[in-house]
Amino acid sequence: MLGHVYLIGAGPGDPQLITLRGVQCLKKADVVLYDGLVNPQLLVHAADAELVCVGKHGQQRIWTQDEIQEEMLRMARQGRIVARLKGGDPAVFARGAEETAALSEAGISFEVVPGITAALAAGSFTGIPITHRHHASAVALVTGHQKDNDATDLDWNALAKFPGTLVIYMGVTTAQTWTQALIDGGKPADTPAAIVRRCTWSDQQVFRCTLGEIALRLSPASKIRPPAIVIVGPVADLPEQLDWFDHRPLSGQRILVTRPDGQAGELGDALRELGADPLYQPAIEIVPPPDWSDVDATISQLGEVDWIVFSSRNGVQFYLDRILRLGHDMRLLGGGQIAAVGDRTAEALQGYGLRADLVPADFEAESLAASLSPQAAGKQVLSVRASRGRDVLRQHLADAGASVREVVAYQNRDVIDADAKIRQQMADGQIDWTTVTSSAIARSLVQMFGESLHQTKLASLSPVTSQTLKGLGFSVACEAEHYTIDGLVKAIAQV
Repeated sequence: MLGHVYLIGAGPGDPQLITLRGVQCLKKADVVLYDGLVNPQLLVHAADAELVCVGKHGQQRIWTQDEIQEEMLRMARQGRIVARLKGGDPAVFARGAEETAALSEAGISFEVVPGITAALAAGSFTGIPITHRHHASAVALVTGHQKDNDATDLDWNALAKFPGTLVIYMGVTTAQTWTQALIDGGKPADTPAAIVRRCTWSDQQVFRCTLGEIALRLSPASKIRPPAIVIVGPVADLPEQLDWFDHRPLSGQRILVTRPDGQAGELGDALRELGADPLYQPAIEIVPPPDWSDVDATISQLGEVDWIVFSSRNGVQFYLDRILRLGHDMRLLGGGQIAAVGDRTAEALQGYGLRADLVPADFEAESLAASLSPQAAGKQVLSVRASRGRDVLRQHLADAGASVREVVAYQNRDVIDADAKIRQQMADGQIDWTTVTSSAIARSLVQMFGESLHQTKLASLSPVTSQTLKGLGFSVACEAEHYTIDGLVKAIAQV
């Protein structure tokens, strides 16, 4: 049985600009053939798929178009669902027509999922609208790189007279040729222009110039390398205050998110919203305990517990999921009261239909202990925790006269090796900020990066985390006033 192929437009770079349909198709894929210019963060939507990069400039050989098509057909003939993930839109200078023709000829079913092409994104992300009621009522998308001896060579003389905006794709290395052709065709050399490099990526660059200056700006000495498009026309001379992209508080800053896999997205998205480029390197990993017997024993005795205390969302997930796996439901917790260390832990409880009876104002173990202690004297308290961490909560509650039993519902383990690229960026001082959201993460980061960690600014979630960092010999550039993800992002943005 033949498979099916989705040709998906990945958009211009920002991973949030892929369409909902594109994400749906990636989730269905058995294998993803993706271009080197595709943002790798999009690949998380195909977590269970085989991932095949078809080449990236400067890092690996670029596959030929024939090779890509042969591999796509081979995998589809195996009955697999193939996602062909292409930068921009498959139908705009992406050779999508060649791939659909090959699929059609082979009798393989396919779907083309549109994406946002760079010209349209540039019009929104640079403050240079490619159409304008006073300046340009038409726009032409033009390739600056054509197939040799093609009978459909562009008529640059006609384009020089085009009554609107020209957007040149793939024109960096051929800039001298096509700019001169436009000038020879009668387009004034002082026509406003803008070069947009890495459109919608956090390190997007915009260089305003004139048509006559483009070739010099794009010469090898300028170091403006692809991917880039060039906008030519009066719209490129509109006031720069129309640009919202570069005015975000964290615009262009590279920030390392160190939370565990599966929990980093919330912080990364919040940073990206303010213009940052989030990088991901988990410093710890969260896994089940090696033996569930202690957890199971406390579950069988929940009827004897007056208070059950959750110190993290992970504890909520692992402990309550275990209750469900054993064939019980949340009625087991009906006889006691529940305390949560913070709002997010309380939200996790709500996902199981449970409401926390106590949530402290400050989201730390000390505050939780202080709030619970007056009600804990003479009570049976079950504390659900990680395999490592401070003993503050148990000690305070025991001092208040509570009978405290702790149970480890999940393991918190260090990640030993950093991704090689992240490690190099850290050593070269190319990471502006590193987020540190717990003492365990602080210690793991020091083991992972050593003295290189001095090359970045450290953003701490809480005073306890800051104290740990300082004890390890590292300064803290900022600390969240409120010990939440939003508080951490706000602290970074205010520096």
